[in-house]
Amino acid sequence: MAADAPHVLVVDDSFIDRLVATRVLKSYNIRVTIMEGPNQAWEFLNADHDVDLILSDYCMPGMTGYDLLMEVKESPKLKDIPMVIMSSDNIPERMKKCLDAGAKEYVLKPLNVVDVPRLLGYI
Repeated sequence: MAADAPHVLVVDDSFIDRLVATRVLKSYNIRVTIMEGPNQAWEFLNADHDVDLILSDYCMPGMTGYDLLMEVKESPKLKDIPMVIMSSDNIPERMKKCLDAGAKEYVLKPLNVVDVPRLLGYI
């Protein structure tokens, strides 16, 4: 994979959803880093990184994708990284809350290959 390929951080506690997202993204020659939860992702993001887009599940134990979104948007170092929230729940209030907080989009899982070009437009 080319070093200049877009780098997407996938944050999801579900093995199956991580696998699906990774396969879909890699089909577009995207470099993917996987984290099982927001705390692990937060540590990774605060280390040196070259992440171009964060794709995070909403519902995870301990810290939600919304919480991670808020942490990223409040960080001077990370606030410009676009973030997309994924969920298997179609809850309009939750969608609005995430979009109002700075998420570029709220997509329903599983991630679909037709979603990728649109998501890459945020990079």
